[in-house]
Parts: sequence; C-alpha cells; structure tokens
Amino acid sequence: MSAKAKLRTFGRALPPVEFLSSAPDWQQARVGWIEAALQRARSLPDTGWVVVDASREVGTTPRRYRLDGTDYAVWRSPAGPRVAPDACPHMGASLSPGRVCEGELVCPWHGLRLGNAAHGSWRPLPVYDDGVLLWAALTTAHRDVGPVLPQRPERYLDAVMRKEARCDPEDVIANRLDPWHGVHFHPYSFARLKVVEQEEESIVVRVVYRVVGPYGVEVDARFHCPERNTIAMTILRGEGEGSVVETHATRIESGRAAIIEATLATSDRPQFWHFVRPLSWLLRPLVRKAADRLWRDDAAYAERRYALRSGSRASISRSTSSSVL
Repeated sequence: MSAKAKLRTFGRALPPVEFLSSAPDWQQARVGWIEAALQRARSLPDTGWVVVDASREVGTTPRRYRLDGTDYAVWRSPAGPRVAPDACPHMGASLSPGRVCEGELVCPWHGLRLGNAAHGSWRPLPVYDDGVLLWAALTTAHRDVGPVLPQRPERYLDAVMRKEARCDPEDVIANRLDPWHGVHFHPYSFARLKVVEQEEESIVVRVVYRVVGPYGVEVDARFHCPERNTIAMTILRGEGEGSVVETHATRIESGRAAIIEATLATSDRPQFWHFVRPLSWLLRPLVRKAADRLWRDDAAYAERRYALRSGSRASISRSTSSSVL
C-alpha cells in the first residue's frame, strides 16, 4: 500500500477544485515566476522598519541584536521596549552587559544612565510593539509611519520563532515563494501540495499538513508579500480559517539575516478556545519547535541560494541531503 493511499484527512471538507497543473513539481516551479514575484516584493517601498524579535522575548535584562550592520541594546522599560545603540556615548562600552534601573540602561563601565532621551549622538530608535513582534525603525525619518502589518485575525494563539542564517532577506522571501518544494523538502510536515491559483503577486495552494503519522488537515492557503521583507501565509479555507503565518526577514549584516516567523492560529470552533487558553503555555513551545524544524531545512535552502547567487564558496551549515531525512 503506497504512502499516498495511507493518507487520511480530517476536519472541514474543502470544495473540489481544479489544480493548475498535473506536471511534476520540478516543472511547475518555474524560476522565472519565482524571481519575478520576488522582484515585485523587493520593489515595494522601504518603510525602514525591521522586526527585532518576539515582543515577549524583550525583558528587563538587556540583550544585544545586530541590525543592518550595527549593534543595538534592547530592553523593556515601564514605558515599553527600547532599542538603542549598544555603544555607550561616554567611552564606547557595550551597554548590553549592563543592567536596567528604573527603566534606564546603566552602563557597566562607569554607571551612565541612558533612557528614552538622546545623549549626544546616542539616541534610541523609534519602536513599535504590535503585541506579537517588536519592530524598530532604522532611520528617524520613519518615526511617524508604522510598519506594514499583514491582516491578522481578531483573536489568536501566537508563537514566534527566530533563527539566523547565512543569506540575505531576499533569499528568505524567495524560499517562501517556492511552495513546490514543500512535500519534497519537508515530508514530515506536508503530505500533499497542489497549486490552485497563481497570480503575479500571490499564490494559493491546497496543502495537507501532517498532524500525526498518516493523518493530516487539508487547507487552502495564500502566500503574498505585504512589504518587501515579509511574506504571509493566510489560511483561506479549512480548519483554522483566518490563521496567519508571518515570515519576516531582517538584515543582520551583509550575507546574514534573521528569520522571525510568527504563527497566529485562530478558529471559529468554541472548543478550540476552550482548550487553547489554558494550554497556551504548552502549545507555544510546540508551535515554535515545529517552525524551528521547518526553518532548519528552509534556512539551508536560503543559504544555498545565497551561495549560488553570490558565488560564495563558504560552506553551508546544513546539507540538503541530511535535512530531508
């Protein structure tokens, strides 16, 4: 009995559709369309806003993040998150090993306290906390214009994964604009995937997500780019309709990017919320683990694309052959 014959789906039944093609995936995955869709995304206005990390990861203990080639100290004050240059304006000490006192960052070398006000050339960046992710504007010109967010459900269970890879943000977006690799590269997550609609700026697929063993849930999902460094997958039909997976790519420095993926799961089933709220402490780590496994492989895809595109001979940390076992 074949693996396909053993597949069992449950949940809401989807209406029959006619798939765009019955050709093998390697023929459907046209490089020209992927590159054209990527270039359309990259041509969207640069808002100057980048995702730093999950909002809940920012606490009163300072952390260092590198954004577009510059190190920043990130911490939470009573007034909200702060993102500021990691170099102390006094003598250049790294501020992230310091401590927070009454919302201000205290330099570990000489005790200079820094907060929301500028001190010479040192000044915090504009920030935006959307309740799930922390954003920072790398230029003050974007202080009064917030980031572009994908449409989100009204209520959701959210989980955020962050991973770094040796690539540029465009390689991360290109990976998500190629759904045809899903079943081949991630057989542990996807049992079946067919393209339903393919437009210039988006693509809709019918996919079976594996839940356990041969059992899975079938949904129709749309991929589109609301801004140049973000691609969102929205469930249009099936279980979890309205749920969104946002994949954001932030440039750390040339040839290195942070992948921040936020899953916002929702449902119109009352029993979903009956069980989700009391078990959110357990479900979030499971969702993060699943996303991390997926991006362990997809980061290898993005890194390989970057190496080919840049002509780099640098070794790839995860091999394609081992990632699909």
